[in-house]
Amino acid sequence: MQSLLLIAVALFAGLLLTRLFVRFHLPDVTAYLVAGVLIGPCVIGRLGIPCLGFNTFEQVDSLSVISDVALGFIAFAIGHEFQLSAIKKTGKQAVVIGIIQACFATLFVDIALISLHFLMPDLLSLPVAITLGAIAAATAPAATLMVVRQYKAKGPVTDVLLPVVALDDAVGLVIFAVSFGVAQAIVNGETNIAALIMEPLMEVVLSLLFGGVVGLILTWLERYFHSHRNRNALIVGSVVLTVAVSQLKIPAGPFTFGFSSLLVCMMLGTVFCNMCPLSEELMLQADRWSGPAVTLFFVLSGSALEFGVFREPAVIMIGLVYIAARSLGKYFGAGWSSTLVHSPEPVRKWLGITLLPQAGVALGMCATAYRVLGGAEGTLIRNIVLFSVLVYELVGPSLTKMALTKAGDIKTMPEEVKTRREKQLEELKKRPV
Repeated sequence: MQSLLLIAVALFAGLLLTRLFVRFHLPDVTAYLVAGVLIGPCVIGRLGIPCLGFNTFEQVDSLSVISDVALGFIAFAIGHEFQLSAIKKTGKQAVVIGIIQACFATLFVDIALISLHFLMPDLLSLPVAITLGAIAAATAPAATLMVVRQYKAKGPVTDVLLPVVALDDAVGLVIFAVSFGVAQAIVNGETNIAALIMEPLMEVVLSLLFGGVVGLILTWLERYFHSHRNRNALIVGSVVLTVAVSQLKIPAGPFTFGFSSLLVCMMLGTVFCNMCPLSEELMLQADRWSGPAVTLFFVLSGSALEFGVFREPAVIMIGLVYIAARSLGKYFGAGWSSTLVHSPEPVRKWLGITLLPQAGVALGMCATAYRVLGGAEGTLIRNIVLFSVLVYELVGPSLTKMALTKAGDIKTMPEEVKTRREKQLEELKKRPV
């Protein structure tokens, strides 16, 4: 019962706060995250009142299955944007920009933190600096997609942004595996080069294959169901299935292969949208079901943010260097690569800002580093990533909205429409209850 009450509190807190944030023209994503912070263990949860908020981080973690499924639906929706017509138009741009901006983010953070290591070796070790550089490549697709959908963004920047964010997961996995392998070699004096190369590559390949197969099966099964209710259940079941199977680890001799749930669900959405003629209509149905789950995902993400990292001056200093270097890497990497492929001016100017949000994938990499390295180094990596995620998640959606507005992808509401809506609201207020 307590879990159900916490879910209700999280939903109402997120929804109610959007009514406040709309007055400041802030995205709903930011409202959900702030609502999560407020009802989380660091604010209201500290009062210890049962069911008024999350009293412990363990309570937040107990609802992680909701976050996993919601992230699967977000990835499925991003995959649905990969229509063949769009791929033909922006495919080359997305691949070049996606790879280069991720590498630039890693390069900039590596240079900044390795320099800091040589200046202050007692504060920051070389393995930690290299690992944080690898984590910098990852971008959060969830917040970006929510901003795009809330404001119905459409234009050259959005057309490139969504496939770049989707590709970023695969690129980030490979960069992290190589860089983290180097960090492990420095710590332990040796590393398994074969596993270093094979495991991340196989994770990408297996994820795409599995997502493609489930997408084909979903498309085939859809023909035998004719009601929206049954088709919606079919889509929900497929997404939940892929998320569940993605948790598996497959041992094969000296290797351990796994799946990326983001890549699997993206591929599922890509195959489905290109093979099923009714995909657009069915996606609208799926969005209506998954909407509350996505709201919960962001509220729970806000509740999981730990403000305890602010107690450590070293974490704040290294975190600020990390944030500044990663932001510059994303911005200049996206700008230079988009110029290289002759993208339109709005893409060259504003795309980099939309790539700043960071959350789920980075936290997954951080968990791996914490588990493998352990001790003071693993704790430092975790705290720095938590600090940066806190900043990026609270500020990133607003920056994405600003960049898409400046680029012309988010259209401002015409004055006559604003006036008409204000009059309608006034009339509603005057009606007797």
